[in-house]
Amino acid sequence: MCFNPRVPHAETAFRRPGRVALLGLGGAAVGLVGLGVALAVVTLGGPATPAVAMAAPRFVEETAIAGVAHAYDGEFQFFVGGGVAAFDCDDDGLAELYLAGGVNPAALYHNDSSQGGPLRFTALAGPSTDLTEVTGAYPIDIDGDRLIDLAVLRAGENVILRGLGDCRFERANETWGIDGGTAWTAAYSAAWEDGAGLPTLAFGNYVAVEAIDAARDTCADNVLLRPDGESGRYASPLVLSPGWCTLSILFSDWNRSGERDLRMANDRHYYRDGHEQLWRVRVGEEPAEYTEADGWRTMQIWGMGIASQDLTDDGRPEVFLSSQGDSKLQALDEGATGPTYHDIALELGATAHRPFTGGDVLPSTAWHSEFQDVNNDGFMDLFISKGNVEAMNEYAAQDPNNLLLGQPDGTFVEGAEAAGIVDFARSRGAALVDLNLDGLLDLVVVERRENAKVWRNVGSGTAAAPAAMGHWLALGLRQPGPNGDAIGAWIEVRVGDHVVRRELTVGGGHAGGQLGWVHFGIGGAERADVRVQWPDGEVGPWLRVAADEFAIVKRGESAVTPWMPGE
Repeated sequence: MCFNPRVPHAETAFRRPGRVALLGLGGAAVGLVGLGVALAVVTLGGPATPAVAMAAPRFVEETAIAGVAHAYDGEFQFFVGGGVAAFDCDDDGLAELYLAGGVNPAALYHNDSSQGGPLRFTALAGPSTDLTEVTGAYPIDIDGDRLIDLAVLRAGENVILRGLGDCRFERANETWGIDGGTAWTAAYSAAWEDGAGLPTLAFGNYVAVEAIDAARDTCADNVLLRPDGESGRYASPLVLSPGWCTLSILFSDWNRSGERDLRMANDRHYYRDGHEQLWRVRVGEEPAEYTEADGWRTMQIWGMGIASQDLTDDGRPEVFLSSQGDSKLQALDEGATGPTYHDIALELGATAHRPFTGGDVLPSTAWHSEFQDVNNDGFMDLFISKGNVEAMNEYAAQDPNNLLLGQPDGTFVEGAEAAGIVDFARSRGAALVDLNLDGLLDLVVVERRENAKVWRNVGSGTAAAPAAMGHWLALGLRQPGPNGDAIGAWIEVRVGDHVVRRELTVGGGHAGGQLGWVHFGIGGAERADVRVQWPDGEVGPWLRVAADEFAIVKRGESAVTPWMPGE
């Protein structure tokens, strides 16, 4: 079955700022204009459509009791980076953490938390993981053995760690023919091209190392590694030139064509004639940069991070680009045939361009950004980490992280203060992930020159008595073949007339990412329907999933497989 996400369906709700159009039986549309909160609509025989945004959940900092003692430190080459990878390396469903350290050794923390309880971690020291000069890391199963590997980014040679099970790793650069280079790398993404047994790996590089010593500002070229046929190894690197001091990259099917192109967020501080980039990546072709002739609009920002999510319900992802002062939220133009974007950050209240509290009025510096539903109301929220580069006087020194809460009309409102996560450290990478398997997304933030912070989400309760807010689902995908986690798939979760769509990607954020349960809030619904468009475009059936359930969606099966902690 081929599914065209650009064609509206009777079961799909389209949200726009100030307007909610509900497509009911027979496709008849009823417009509700100018209402602050949408009305609840019940689909015949189904659950109520999420209609009311919930308040911010309460977060409790548990860094000390969790046993996390780690800082990202160093001079110029570690002003940027500082990522965290969250992934399950011992197959118990709990996410471990791998934290970049800069001049300090990176650290792998095993997750010892009990379900619903306080967060607990144990440091796992080892020569393969305790690397220095690490700026970030991304989890990925490169060789398809169902054991998570790690792409470790460094100011120097990048190292690929092959997972051996039980949170053990070994260096695999030589095994897989991976040239780690010598560049200053802070960005990474990966995607499986059609028919490939290994993923294509992309590394985004920052200022050229040789330019630092010469006191010159020169951006390094970026690198693409493609597998070499059936050898099980990688060919020589392809250079993506020019590079414009890249700090985040993401493979994404931005127009739902079935092809995945490579977006780059670039830091204009170090270039004069550069701009944001989108590279066309096609099987059997040399990568080529999109230009104005293709519809690409030249834009210069201090690009730090990328987050993508379908916010406007047109089936295509919007793109949030974190920056200094002028972070962007981009949507494709109506009817665009090429990558022609316009900014909707101001329209949706997602600018986050200055500190919202603390008294500092200078522009913000934004780093990691991530779309998740932190209060389980069915509306996507946006976390943005903030922090001065080092001591830039023209930017805010007191620059707290944002937690923008999604509303039924598609806009966002600030919720960080109510959530209890106001922090004036210089934040870098971060992750929103359910660390204790209670259906509430917890928060990990890497801080520059200070101890990383870990917050437990206790919902509407307290540390002693956590309380759920809305219902939720946590989904995992499985398919045969080398791309067993189905990276590149799209998941749709339907509650009443409301459909949330998420693309499974590796990359984006700032210097770190996640691989594991994909979290969806479903508000007050006691069940939801789930459908997957697999990476090759095949669309599976709608499957019923009960609320507050971990479930595996296996390709070709007609029901989900429930999973319980401890199994």
